[in-house]
Amino acid sequence: MSHTDGKFRHESLQDRKTIKALLNALTKGIGAGEITLSDGDGDLTLPVEGLLTLRIKADRSEGACRVDLRISWTEENAPDRRDAPKIG
Repeated sequence: MSHTDGKFRHESLQDRKTIKALLNALTKGIGAGEITLSDGDGDLTLPVEGLLTLRIKADRSEGACRVDLRISWTEENAPDRRDAPKIG
């Protein structure tokens, strides 16, 4: 299955209920094996397969709270981006 490369970025102010709904939709997409992200500016579909790396970071400083959530993986049929070793 071929997928085009692309980027998706979105930032907006939302309430807790909306954030929860978006995170639930994200988990459903992961479970289904495909995540589609879209807004008025465009969309991006990502196939979810194989092992995924999860990174969670959080901090609180002077009343400002932040949670960073990162999920990453490599498509199974993506070209191997590592260079072959050189032996001399």
